[in-house]
Amino acid sequence: MKNERSRRHFLKTCAATALAGGALAQQSWQPPPRIENKLGVALVGLGYYSTDVLAPALQQTRNCALTGIVTGTAAKERIWSEKYGIPRRNIYNYDNYDRIVDNDEIDIIYVVLPNSMHAEYTIRAARAGKHVICEKPMALSVAECESMIRACRDNGRMLSIGYRMQFEPHTREAMRFGREKVFGEVRYVTASAGFQNGSPKTHWKLQKAYGGGALMDMGVYSIQGARYVIHEEPVSVTAQSFTVDPERFDEVDETVTLQLEFPSQAMANLMTSFRASANILYASAQKGWFSMNPFSGYRGIKLDTIRGPVALSDINQQATQMDEVAWCIVNNEPMRVPGEEGLRDLKIIEATREALRSGRKVAIA
Repeated sequence: MKNERSRRHFLKTCAATALAGGALAQQSWQPPPRIENKLGVALVGLGYYSTDVLAPALQQTRNCALTGIVTGTAAKERIWSEKYGIPRRNIYNYDNYDRIVDNDEIDIIYVVLPNSMHAEYTIRAARAGKHVICEKPMALSVAECESMIRACRDNGRMLSIGYRMQFEPHTREAMRFGREKVFGEVRYVTASAGFQNGSPKTHWKLQKAYGGGALMDMGVYSIQGARYVIHEEPVSVTAQSFTVDPERFDEVDETVTLQLEFPSQAMANLMTSFRASANILYASAQKGWFSMNPFSGYRGIKLDTIRGPVALSDINQQATQMDEVAWCIVNNEPMRVPGEEGLRDLKIIEATREALRSGRKVAIA
């Protein structure tokens, strides 16, 4: 009964937010309701994001617990086991990964591997009977995304993509501005996401085979931003690529700009880069504007509007994301960010690549 009451409260809060109409945000942020028993999460791939972000976030979750790891580095097994109290039976490598099917202490697999490995390890997790969170971008291609969605559906498992920003209060308010036309129809969006990537050429993010490049890594933030404030799917794209350091960026893109056209005739001018630091979104509407700067950081998102700034809670995005995923699994509710969301971005990325290759406007399927 307690869990059902908290569920009704959560849905009521979401509905109240959605019905807030043209007013600027006044509601307080509400975390996902607690579930009776925490779900166990295993992190697959123990690089920077798992080590410095997700594992600490899991110490703050209400509905999840870090109960397992998958790594190919023996030294990390001991370090993680000692730091987080992970028993030996819940530590796997890439050879015995499929044995996780027999482990009832692990409910969710969080795939935090190079992009080229997302599809394989998501599909194997689903076949092992585990729910999946997969980091962005979802995969290398539309075909891989579709195979991941199909594998989870066929095995009765739920799939969510790691778009943490869609759980962040300021971002959700900006999404509401666009959805409810608080400032009229959004007609133009510009969004830039990039950083100065000083990694050696051997790093996977600078290698084509692993799905590297600025468009795949940071470009999804700009693409997501345009989609979630315009609230339409783009119909065509033009794109340009710029390379200043061809020795390091001989396989992947260094800087990409792209222009999206939407059914309502709204436009988006987007940039992503491994050379320039950028983190800003600006939306121009019929009766005003709103912006976020930064718009994709882990903390400190700022939302400003023609009517003044909007201050909401500065939350742990990753903890909230995982808590809500767990709540959806237990209550059999749709994911906020399902696999289909990642698939939509890959369709845009594939069309952008064709636009870069051909130098022409390309329709988006």
